[in-house]
Amino acid sequence: MNPQAIMDGLITGSMIGLGAVGVTLTYSILRFANFAHGEFIAWGAYFALAVAGLLGAISGGFLAPIGPFSFGWALPIGLLAAVAFTGGLALVVDALLFGRLRSQRSTVIIMVMASFGAALTLRSLLEFIFTSKPAYYTKALQIALPLGGGIRATPDQLLSLAVAAVLVVAIHLLLTRTAIGRSMRAVSENPALAGVVGIEVRKVIRVVWLLGAGLAAVAGVIAGLLVQVRPQMGLDLLLPLFAAAILGGIGSVPGAMLAGLIVGLSEAFAVQLIGAEWRAAIAFVILVLVLLLRPQGIFGRPE
Repeated sequence: MNPQAIMDGLITGSMIGLGAVGVTLTYSILRFANFAHGEFIAWGAYFALAVAGLLGAISGGFLAPIGPFSFGWALPIGLLAAVAFTGGLALVVDALLFGRLRSQRSTVIIMVMASFGAALTLRSLLEFIFTSKPAYYTKALQIALPLGGGIRATPDQLLSLAVAAVLVVAIHLLLTRTAIGRSMRAVSENPALAGVVGIEVRKVIRVVWLLGAGLAAVAGVIAGLLVQVRPQMGLDLLLPLFAAAILGGIGSVPGAMLAGLIVGLSEAFAVQLIGAEWRAAIAFVILVLVLLLRPQGIFGRPE
């Protein structure tokens, strides 16, 4: 088997893991599976593309490559703007849809079906604005660097792994070492009791939407940089995201990232062993096995 599959799996897994962290945070606080989360990935990628394109039109200096990377300063600036814009989009969707359903004490199945509708709407709107034609942040070619053992990676790929690792550590520290993190964990355990002791539940919900959508935007930009930007990119990642979130254990940030790497590596090995046409089925197989054998996931606790 080609050892390059390890690097390919880690790169794919880092994107899946970042998206899965947002899924697990949203589910642990809001108690429903948000199938619109994949669309936040696509919207984040397109937000960054639009801002980077605007900066490039203003000045070509923004497009000049930074060191060994294939992109200029336009993309990091576009990424920061995409995190803010995608977070704002998530808050708007919550205010217009999910917030109203929560106030009506709608059942979980209603929330899930509403998320399906939101996903279809966001995807269609994205295609209407940007068309379904694939786009790229840069078309510059990079030479993969030898890392030893027959494994190679480009500077962009190595940067994506480093960004994913830093973000997961930062989110974990936020949840365990800060007041808002403790409030989020309290709301996750018992929203009613958290409100009784003075925790502002609505504020926690807003923070969760911002964090989840921001991480989705970063995952979208990484996916767009390493592959391409398409309106369907969030849909393609949706099943692996939920497989990773459930495998890692709902509410566990390190678990979501570890599970994302497991899913990514499994897909890469499947391509090597049984063919690329079975890659999409791997996440489904993992999801079914976890639900049958260990529903609480790796780091989750039995209900």
